[in-house]
Amino acid sequence: MKSKSVIKKRENPSNPLDNNIDELLDAAGITEHRQHFKEMISIVLGLHASPADLGDLKQFKRVMREIRDANKVFAPYRGIKKISVFGSARTQPASPTYKAALRFGKLMQEAGYMIITGGGDGIMGAAQAGAGRQHGFALNIELPFEQQPNETIRGDSKLFTFKYFFTRKLNFVKHSDAIALFPGGFGTMDEAFETFTLMQTGKSEIIPLVLVDAPRGNFWKTFEKYLREHLLGDGLISEEDFTLFKITDDLEFARREVVNFYYNFHSYRYIDDVMVIRLHRQIPGGALVRLNEDFHDILRHDTLISICDPYPEESNQPELASLPRLCVPFNRRNLGRLRALLDRLNQF
Repeated sequence: MKSKSVIKKRENPSNPLDNNIDELLDAAGITEHRQHFKEMISIVLGLHASPADLGDLKQFKRVMREIRDANKVFAPYRGIKKISVFGSARTQPASPTYKAALRFGKLMQEAGYMIITGGGDGIMGAAQAGAGRQHGFALNIELPFEQQPNETIRGDSKLFTFKYFFTRKLNFVKHSDAIALFPGGFGTMDEAFETFTLMQTGKSEIIPLVLVDAPRGNFWKTFEKYLREHLLGDGLISEEDFTLFKITDDLEFARREVVNFYYNFHSYRYIDDVMVIRLHRQIPGGALVRLNEDFHDILRHDTLISICDPYPEESNQPELASLPRLCVPFNRRNLGRLRALLDRLNQF
């Protein structure tokens, strides 16, 4: 009888290209995150065995290039908070909404934020002009009809043009610490519902989302009325979902809504089944008891919010090691209530 060591088949044989990929990474001088680079290269090479036609390959190549090049644009400004401003490109300079966006851009710049827009005129051009060229990014889009970047950002190195809407959307959300929506058409509504959906489902982090009208305007109030009458009324969304955004015609309120969100809250990330919330200041012990009482409904069964130290998995973010932390056994469902929890933490 043959021994098991002889008849046992070899499990998980190594990819014959592994050595070649390692040599390529060595030649490129890549030492960090090597496994991720290896996997990306393997994915690209795997296209050879798939039924991808020339059009598929061109699209894949363009998507990778757009993501890479957009990252290069934002990389020098990673330590600066940014707010994306959406609204109609058709809004005229004489409009109260245009003037509100102009003023809002200036208010956010004075608060230390950089502005991200779609690069067009109207609301986008107003917010860009309010913040100034030095403090703005523009994520433009190639369209079949001519679209020129607004005068403020035209020719700037922080202007980037995308071919695909989905890569453009990815970069809006990825690089934004807050989002402001002014009145607009299909594109603005698309961005609104995209942001609602991503935060409501936990596919993007909770950030301030402010729907801003001109003084005494009712664009977004009418929008909320529709949401409440039809979506909430028909049981398609929950009351807590309205916690994910604020509606206002007060520009100073909109500014405070964004800035105060980061008064004590810094960031969060998931480690296994725990949400680790980083804070600028630790909360007092008595407040922790109250948090567990008031937010027990969003915690997993028989678990509590607790003060904790940095996890080993956070070692790739050494700049955050000194921040106080809360470990929250969040159920990952009630994102509106999570926003309420973050608001509470900002009271300390």
